[in-house]
Amino acid sequence: MLAKLSPRPAVRRCAVAGALALALLGAALPATAVTAGPPQPDLTRFYRQKVAWAACEGPDMPKDLQCAKVTVPLDYARPQAGTLEVALARYRATGHSRGSVLLNFGGPGGAGISALAEQGRQFMDLTNGYDVVTFDPRGVGRSSPVSCGEGADAAPAVTNENADLAHPQALLKQLRVAADQCARVSGPVLPHIGTVNASRDLDVMRQALGDDKLNYLGFSYGTRLGAVYAAQFPDKVGRLALDGVDTLTEPLSEQGIAGAEGQQTALDDFLDWCTTDVVCPFGKDRRAAGEQVVRVVRSLDEHPVPTDFGTSFSGQDLVGALGQGLYSREMWPLLERALASLFEDGDARGVLNFSAGGVGLPHKGRRAGLPRGDHHKDGRLVSADEIPADNLPSALMAINCADDPDRPTAARITEDLKELRATYDKASPVFGRYRLTQLLMCYGRPRGTDFIRDRVKDVPSAKLLLVGTRGDPATPYRWAVETAGRLGPSAVVLDNKGDGHTGYSSSTCVHRKVDDFLLYGSLPANGSSCPADEHA
Repeated sequence: MLAKLSPRPAVRRCAVAGALALALLGAALPATAVTAGPPQPDLTRFYRQKVAWAACEGPDMPKDLQCAKVTVPLDYARPQAGTLEVALARYRATGHSRGSVLLNFGGPGGAGISALAEQGRQFMDLTNGYDVVTFDPRGVGRSSPVSCGEGADAAPAVTNENADLAHPQALLKQLRVAADQCARVSGPVLPHIGTVNASRDLDVMRQALGDDKLNYLGFSYGTRLGAVYAAQFPDKVGRLALDGVDTLTEPLSEQGIAGAEGQQTALDDFLDWCTTDVVCPFGKDRRAAGEQVVRVVRSLDEHPVPTDFGTSFSGQDLVGALGQGLYSREMWPLLERALASLFEDGDARGVLNFSAGGVGLPHKGRRAGLPRGDHHKDGRLVSADEIPADNLPSALMAINCADDPDRPTAARITEDLKELRATYDKASPVFGRYRLTQLLMCYGRPRGTDFIRDRVKDVPSAKLLLVGTRGDPATPYRWAVETAGRLGPSAVVLDNKGDGHTGYSSSTCVHRKVDDFLLYGSLPANGSSCPADEHA
């Protein structure tokens, strides 16, 4: 899925085998996962933690937002081999707290703390019963952020019109170099990134927060994380709401095509709207506007332009920005102005803000994504200005690849690259090559886990609320239905008739029904719907 910091603007995997169920140690302390075979590692010290909250540091942090950390094993199979610190933030309950509700804003690669700081007002109703807590997953944001450094990009070999698709040996070499550089720059966390391990971190957080059950609201990729948690820890599921439901079964190749098609539809809708506005940088001719977008993307891929940050801005950078800006109709005016500044004045700053993650401002002072020594390799939290500028796309690639056991082989790339590019171009002349690059970047990385595809099904947990939006450009509505069927009778689907990625922030109906479920346990009937004309 393309990176998305849901529910607004903010869209995939470390090998862990076997069934994961928890035993209890002593006073309700979960032990390690129980499987047949040799004794399991002792995780007691991690489950005995208590969270110590303090004021968040940084000029952009709201005064009433508190921050903390929990310590987790780098490798759950070998907890003595090293640890990581995972960053948390919360808004306290306004009255009596029944515990916590944890939020994941999506991505994969989306940092929760900055998202909650920017979007916290959307969740204030939940503070009527809960502390509203979020976190930066391992490898993301302040929690040992991964990075690929400068220049680790295979896009030119796929996106340039003059690329030699009949002889892709240069691409294979470039992909291998990129994978090696990501591993070198990211350090020890990279082999242990992925949703299976992030889910285990989530359970450590639950216990450290003092909650017997996990109450959770996940958006986009966060729905995959919630589903994996329900499969690993079904007896610890409280109330789980999943909005913008991810697929659990489609390989990255199929996800990429579906995503490109969805984003092309969203772009067409945006251009329909833009060409009726007097300030639209594409003019009034709708057909010419679509052709102009493709032409500009191709031109920038051939001849990237410099930016004020010492980096270059390519057509694929523009595609990434478009993808973020199209997730919500509320962002269309901002996207229109950013594109006007780029096309009319050559000012890429507004578009770069979208490229940085879709909401808010990019991290200050560090736009080039250059390696900065070992500041994130010792497992300790980093400050906001130490987060590499490429953390979001680097984490997206790392998590998606770790979650998917399939890999584009050298033989397939050699034999089918021209056909692959044609297939993705057909799905979208704008987004297809961007999506194909994401698929190819898994080449040269270790094989991903089978756990999600094989084991996340028939979950014997408490009820789960799944929200699917009919016009979602990133997570098609059919994924919500398919995932609900896969999870089993515990899953209830709410049909949001609107558009945009996720429904919580754009539909008052969805917002109300999710809050009612999380606060009061009130579930809508399976298959019930929210009308398209209800907007926040």
